[in-house]
Amino acid sequence: MAKYDYLIVGSGLFGAVFAHEMAKRGKTCLVLEKRSAVGGNIRCEERDGIHVHVYGAHIFHTNNKEVWRYVNQFADFNQYENAPVANFRGELYNLPFNMNTFHAMWGVTTPAEAAGKIAEQRAEVKGEPKNLEEQAISLVGRDIYEKLIQGYTEKQWGRRCTELPAFIIRRLPVRYTYDNNYFNALYQGIPIGGYNKIIKGLLEGIEVRTGVDYNASRAEYEGVARKTVYTGTLDEYYAYKLGRLEYRGLRFETERLEQENYQGVAVMNYTAAEVPYTRIIEHKHFEFGTQPVTYVTREYPQEWKPGEEAYYPVNDARNQKLYGKYAELAAKEDDLILGGRLAMYKYYDMDQVIETALSAVKGELAES
Repeated sequence: MAKYDYLIVGSGLFGAVFAHEMAKRGKTCLVLEKRSAVGGNIRCEERDGIHVHVYGAHIFHTNNKEVWRYVNQFADFNQYENAPVANFRGELYNLPFNMNTFHAMWGVTTPAEAAGKIAEQRAEVKGEPKNLEEQAISLVGRDIYEKLIQGYTEKQWGRRCTELPAFIIRRLPVRYTYDNNYFNALYQGIPIGGYNKIIKGLLEGIEVRTGVDYNASRAEYEGVARKTVYTGTLDEYYAYKLGRLEYRGLRFETERLEQENYQGVAVMNYTAAEVPYTRIIEHKHFEFGTQPVTYVTREYPQEWKPGEEAYYPVNDARNQKLYGKYAELAAKEDDLILGGRLAMYKYYDMDQVIETALSAVKGELAES
């Protein structure tokens, strides 16, 4: 007889939400976490009263009222709005692309002037865009592409824009208003006290074991639960028998600075190719901090190697085809539930992870 109803591999948002909802309904859950602490990539560390986003900036935003109400059960949210700044060799531009951006770029002051400038530059791309460079130019013109997209994107993906598929940026936000709010979402903010409050609330009363590599010790957990909820990389689950999926990696360098304010904004993107990092995060600005010191994190994209942390799936045709084959194997296992960005090989926003976890719970309840 299985000791648990669900063995949940991974304590990120998907695993934590699933465990919470099932535990509320009297189901027994065991959560395994490979890292030494729970929370997945939304985990924070408190340093000098500042909640440092250990695995990069996470800004909660959603149009789903159900999801917004759900997360507000566990933490109150502040009124932070994401308004990043792009730094191109000392020139500063507001993101997303809006009238402030266009005025800084060309000196235009009206939407008609900005639209005309972009239309003029778009015209150089004839026919269907064949790669990311042509796609970007066809959307926002060459000036914005060369200063604010090209270098950043090539650092992010480790490939030239002419070698990347057009679909990566089918859409780019272009606003002919003076609005620096990056997310066009009904609800957004940062949990007061950090994301750990949400994870702690979700996992309260649930058995959790940290420092456990499920795939390396699977024999130990064989038959321990009626079903397995898996949120890790799917090719690793199947011991790479069909081949390896590709990811992009990240490296973070965080330092404490003896000053109150380093850059005046939570997120500053560095878009020039010669700058090795893509952005600098100043964590205190997520919660309007007034501490006498500050913490900044430089984010370096890098080639991913097996055994390293996987961040961004490389969603080209080869990898999508390979993932499809692994997904077919998983679909044949009645006692396996997949969820989260790694198992689904998709880049999810946080609200999408919660949506899919709640949907998975509903599916399970419908079957029982």
